[in-house]
Amino acid sequence: MKKPATGPLAGVRILDLTSVVFGPYATQMLGDLGADIIKIEPPEGDIMRAASFSRSPGMGAVYLTVNRNKRSAVFDLKNADAKAALLRLCETVDVFVHSLRPQAIKKLGLSYEDVSAANPSIVYCSAWGFRSDGPYAERPAYDDVIQGMAGIADLPTKRGGEAPEFAPMVMADKVSGLHAVSAITSALFHREKTGEGQTVEVPMFESIAAFNLAEHMAGAVFDPPLGPMGYNRVLVQERRPHRTADGYMVVLPYNNKQWQGFFRAAGRNDMLDDPRCHDAKLRASQNAEMYGMISDIMPTKTTSEWEVLLAEADVPSERVNRIEDLENDEHLQALNFFQSYEHPTEGHLKTPSAPLQFSKTPAQTVRSHPPRLGEQTEEILVEAGFSQADIEQLIGNGAVRSAS
Repeated sequence: MKKPATGPLAGVRILDLTSVVFGPYATQMLGDLGADIIKIEPPEGDIMRAASFSRSPGMGAVYLTVNRNKRSAVFDLKNADAKAALLRLCETVDVFVHSLRPQAIKKLGLSYEDVSAANPSIVYCSAWGFRSDGPYAERPAYDDVIQGMAGIADLPTKRGGEAPEFAPMVMADKVSGLHAVSAITSALFHREKTGEGQTVEVPMFESIAAFNLAEHMAGAVFDPPLGPMGYNRVLVQERRPHRTADGYMVVLPYNNKQWQGFFRAAGRNDMLDDPRCHDAKLRASQNAEMYGMISDIMPTKTTSEWEVLLAEADVPSERVNRIEDLENDEHLQALNFFQSYEHPTEGHLKTPSAPLQFSKTPAQTVRSHPPRLGEQTEEILVEAGFSQADIEQLIGNGAVRSAS
């Protein structure tokens, strides 16, 4: 399965030396947008090939979900010939992105200085744990580590929890991946205007700390502080999905009109003249009490009854989906959000669609299937100008490997 690229990045070639989720999630998005992603893997493959369910070795569910629209080539970068071949490949690409720590990438001889010597106009992106000019530069970093360091795990304690907890997803990896997409496309735009390549760092710790503090700087925005850190509205215990007579709903009246609409729908006309329904600042000072009233009222009706009443009142509200419910969501079904395709070795698969819409250059969810380890090694070398004899020699001395 391979379709011509139609996205806004069609024609951009990216050499991808990332693994796990942070880097692969970013490069998958770039691939959805049309870039040709050349995934360089070690002989043992990306570690996520072994994660979660699988039908065959090396093709685990998480790997399949974040590695579509890529081609895989195996290079044993401990081999000098493999490194020389990779630098030659760098001459043919627009972007080089890796997720190794600073000393590790330098030891491999693939630092920005090494790669830009082969291709001065290249955009070189380091997707790693910490900025290279700080004291944490060489520390290992995975999602749980970054959630802990960046204050994400601490947030539940701010709303009464007994101990820190992780967000139950690889949130730091995926949010950092979004930062990487932004950084790479911005650097490509600069190169388009000036012809200049550059090196870009996308550190997880700083990215997630900034993401967390967008609202949670709170009183510490001011110097001296006007109050503690932590955005009170989202930290009160009463801000949660509310139980109905037969399920749960998210209900979020936000402005004066919506709060009045909620109480009118609930038959609580006694609240319509309450000052808190007319004064946002007063209401914000009593978030816990206001959300508590929602919790007390919602069990009086079923979810379906509330959906009708709150829609008529134009109050932001929706039923709480289990993750298993998403496939049957009316909106997602209408958009064909879950797309099915046939993988040559893994059979019938499903994947969430690329979420972005472009009127002139549409993104593609599955332009090519997630590759087997080394599936396109020889194809990629041929494109870079290697002769068949060169390729046979590289395979013969273990510098590269091919699935075939």
